[in-house]
Amino acid sequence: MKLFSKSFIVRLIRLRNQLGVFWPLMVSQISILGVVALAVYGYMELEGWSMSDAVYMVVITLSTVGFGEVQPLSTEGRILTSFLILAGVGNFAFLLGAFSQLLVEGKFFHFIGSRRVLKTIAKLKDHCVVCGYGRIGSVVVDEIMAEGQDVVVIENDPESVKTLQEEGILYIDGDATSDDVLAQSGVANAKNLITALSEDAANVYVVLSAREMSQDVNIVSRASSHQRVSKLKQAGANSVILPNHIGGLRLAQSVLRPTVTSFMELAYGRSTMAIQMEELTISEKSSLVGKDLIQSELRPKFNLIVIAIKKEGQDMVFNPEGRTVLEAGNTIIAVGAQEQLDEFAKLL
Repeated sequence: MKLFSKSFIVRLIRLRNQLGVFWPLMVSQISILGVVALAVYGYMELEGWSMSDAVYMVVITLSTVGFGEVQPLSTEGRILTSFLILAGVGNFAFLLGAFSQLLVEGKFFHFIGSRRVLKTIAKLKDHCVVCGYGRIGSVVVDEIMAEGQDVVVIENDPESVKTLQEEGILYIDGDATSDDVLAQSGVANAKNLITALSEDAANVYVVLSAREMSQDVNIVSRASSHQRVSKLKQAGANSVILPNHIGGLRLAQSVLRPTVTSFMELAYGRSTMAIQMEELTISEKSSLVGKDLIQSELRPKFNLIVIAIKKEGQDMVFNPEGRTVLEAGNTIIAVGAQEQLDEFAKLL
């Protein structure tokens, strides 16, 4: 069972981004309150003091006024007091540093936003860069952030930029076709780049520039027609998506094959059923390496159904046999309850 839900992690990330330079200040205050609460509880439990005596002891200890002990302390009480002094000094130093940073860097998030965001982005690794925050780009960002992954958006539309700031999403206010702006988004350290600009020419330029900056980044591009697919792939895109074409197909299939369409909703996490479809990659350290599907006991232990296996450098194998041996780097497409999928993922 996961300690924190994905929605909680997303809200925490957005809160951190929204607070910007105020984030360390808030964390330091919460930390000090936590130390005070634990110390008060400790004196009450270890020494049997009243709450007023415990609070007074904590205050004079943290303020270092030197009034002396409220009452004689036991050995446990002295250890607690020592911990309180060390923790209190450390937290006050952190609070002072956060407050100094607030004074030096500015008072308002939007005033220091650009510099602060660039510093944050520079520390990211294996994040996703999304070019364009329109109707398609906004959906892309929401889906990726829902998985708890870091996202950096490049957008220059004032209304979209305002929305990004309100939502607490990391962004760069600029033209995605600019090499400087792309570099600022951290493409060199990114794992994925998605260009969802409305103009195909702009998408081609972004793909060309991004591929020059990184040979390893996985690039997915939007295209408006089939004629543009080959150009985008030649420019360096790993895959090209035609939103209008896919949308039309989904509408048609919803009428022609409604049951199949309902099943495919599993792949997008939009199904109302209790099961989901997920792709999971086996790491080199996984205990499943070298075992076949029967030995892995996916069905009896986790009640999962393996639909397909993708081995590196090979075509995807659908409905694999029970004797199919699992290797490091294999990607498993499985269907089952989300909780069971999460438990199975721990073995990978």
